[in-house]
This record gives sequence, structure tokens and C-alpha cells, in this order.
Amino acid sequence: MAGGSRRAVAVLCGIQFVDVLGVTSGITALPAMLAGVSAPAAATPVLATVYAMFFGGLLVLGARLGDRYGHRRVLLLGCTAFALVSLIGASAQEVIQLVAARGLQGAAAAISVPSALRLLLDASPDPDERRGALAAWSASGAAAGALGLLVGGVLTDVLDWRAVFWVNVPVGIALIVAVRLVITRSAGDREAVRLDLTGAALLTGAVMALIVGASALENPHARVAGGLLVVAGLAAGAVFVAHQRRVRAPLVPRAAFASANLRTGTVVSFVNTATTSSTGVLATLSLQQEFGVSAVGAGFALVPFSLGVVVGSALTRPLGARLRVRRMAATGLAGIAAGNLLLVVTYGSIAGVVAGVAVAGIGLGIASVAGTAIGTDVADTLSGTASGVLNTGAQLGTALGVAALLLLAATIGETGSGTAVAWAVAAALAGLTGVALLTRTGADTVAARQE
Repeated sequence: MAGGSRRAVAVLCGIQFVDVLGVTSGITALPAMLAGVSAPAAATPVLATVYAMFFGGLLVLGARLGDRYGHRRVLLLGCTAFALVSLIGASAQEVIQLVAARGLQGAAAAISVPSALRLLLDASPDPDERRGALAAWSASGAAAGALGLLVGGVLTDVLDWRAVFWVNVPVGIALIVAVRLVITRSAGDREAVRLDLTGAALLTGAVMALIVGASALENPHARVAGGLLVVAGLAAGAVFVAHQRRVRAPLVPRAAFASANLRTGTVVSFVNTATTSSTGVLATLSLQQEFGVSAVGAGFALVPFSLGVVVGSALTRPLGARLRVRRMAATGLAGIAAGNLLLVVTYGSIAGVVAGVAVAGIGLGIASVAGTAIGTDVADTLSGTASGVLNTGAQLGTALGVAALLLLAATIGETGSGTAVAWAVAAALAGLTGVALLTRTGADTVAARQE
């Protein structure tokens, strides 16, 4: 990979890291945030989900904005907005300011991430270079999601909860400068596309309702409301699909709906996060509630997960020379299943938790690279949309997977058996998805992109 390409990949992966880190970095600081603005505990669910709600809901629209106005331009806009709205959070005196800041941060991240992935693909046209770039991208996102809890806790304990926002200002400025210096406008960076605002509203509403509803399902006192929101989200999704079939210029092009690669990649992205984010949350709760480990200590115990993701992503380069991409995705999903099973058989041991999340992390690193490679193996005119759809699938996987497995663990009981059963279900889901990839007929090598 040439020096310019390496710099471009590093900058774009930095954007992915910062934006995904924002999803979880504020979670650890929530109690301190609420206390700092004298907000009631009832505000916790909204503050905890608003970033992910806007991030997941606006990803596809962000991708289409990049297609229309240019991905480099939209990326710069997103980075600028992320830094500016962080000032709102850092100076917040009322809970409404905090909620607004977190929501706007999520929206800025949704604008940035699809364009960053599209530009990363453009910066690495050679298949070997692309595999390495996607490995770095996947490692950045997965590691950021795992490290977010630790980073948020350390910033809050060492400095103050406002540091969770303040740190984004210099980081955002540095990213803006780096993008302007390193990232060049691609030849096909701007397309004459119309924006389907009705479709954008329907998809955004559907994803937001699913994320908020799934989060509410975790609270025994809000499960009825959460269930209704999930149903409303599914209904809005059905209306969105029907609208896309009728409208002349749909938000998601018909070719994207017809792409087997994009469908497969999105399923893998969904299962990846559904079976690992839930694993991490359950492991964190188990460490704190059953072993008496502090929040920061639990965060440190999950560092092997992030390291495992980096290792797994690095392994995709030698694996890619030996395995077809679907088989590599299945291998990664098998690793996730093995990690969850290790958590089950070693339940009651801190060492078992550390080992289990590390193995799951390696599997996630492999499966994330393979899933992204499959899902982005589309025509250049669809690559921006594909990046938005893949990231939306990953966000929904996190929200629905965590909610479903926490609900399952709570339903079975507060003893260790509930958590163990939830981990076993995650292992089964990952394993069965891997088997389906191996048995499904169709192309299983990444084809040359259409120019």
C-alpha cells in the first residue's frame, strides 16, 4: 500500500474510531452527567440511547448525502458538526442540552461514517490493499465500541464528565485538518441523485423506534412501551419497503435491494454485533454484580476483547489468501460462537470471562472484515449506500441483540444460569449463521468493482 493510501486509510479509520467510540464512551459517564445537571434518574434511558438512535437512524441518509454532494465535502461537514456540538455538551447546564448534544453527535457521526468508508474503498482499489484497509476499518470500529466504556470511565474519574465532550473538540479539529490535507476528492465522488426525504423519514423513524424500543425492553417497568415501539418500528420499516418500491428515486436504490452481496454482508454485520455487544454487556454486568469489580475494572477486563478484534482483523490478510470470503466470514462467526461457549463452560471465573471475550473478539475481527468485504462488493454507484446499510445493520444488531439477550437472562432468573443461557443462544446464532454462509449457493469471492 502506497504511503498516500496508508495515510488516507489511517485518517478514515480514525474517523470511524472516534464516531463509534461516541456510542459507548458516554455510557459510563451517565450517572455523573445526570448529577452534574441535577437531572432525575428518569432521564437515564433517553440520554443513554439518543446517540445510538440518531447514529443508526441517519446512516443511510448520510450515505445518500455523500452521493449527492460529494463524500469528502460531507465528511468534512460531519467532522465539523461533531466538534461543534461537543461544545454544547461540555457547557451543558440542563439535561435537555445534554440530550441535544448527544443526539446531534450521533447525527454528525451518521453523516461522517458512510462517506469515510466510501473514501476508504476509493483509496485502496487493489484487492490486497482493500483487504488490509477493511481490516483496519473493522478493527477501529470494533475496538472503539469495546474501549468506549473504559475511556468514558477514565475521563470521568480522572477529570470530569465534561471531558467526555471536551476531548472531541481538539480531536475533531485534528481530523478536519487531516482530511483536508490527506483525502482527495474521488473522480466519482458526486452523483446527480435526488433525495427521497419521505423514505429517509420512514427509515429513520423505523430504526429509531427499534433502537429505543429495544433499550426499553431491558427495563422491567418499560417493557410494554418498549414492545409497542418495536412493533411500531417494524411497521414503519414495512411501510418504508413499500414506499421504496413505488417511488421513482428511492432512498435505497433498487439495485441495492437486489444485491445478494449487500444482503449477505448486512446479515453478517447484524449477527456480528448482536452476538458480541450482548456478550460484552452481559460480561460487564456479571463482573460488577457477581464479582464486585468496579466499572473501570470491568472496562479493563474487556480490553482483551478489543485486542482480539485487532488480532482477528490482522489475520484476515493471510486467511484471505487461502479462504474465499464467505468461508472467512463463517470462520469468524465460528470464533464468535467459540468465545460465547467458552464463557458458558467457564462461568464463575474472571479468567474465563477474559478468555471468552478475547476469543469472541478474534472471531469478530475476522467476521467484520469479511462481512464488510462482501457487503461492499457492489457497483461504485452503490458503494455509498452499501456503507450506510451495513452500518445500520450493525447498529440494529447491537440494540436488538443486547435487548434480547438481557431480557432472556432476566426472564430465566438472576442466577448465573440466565446469563449462561443467553451466551449459549448468542453462540448458536453465530454458529448457525456461519453454517448458512457455507451452505448457501452463490458467488463467494469478491468480484471486481464496476467502474
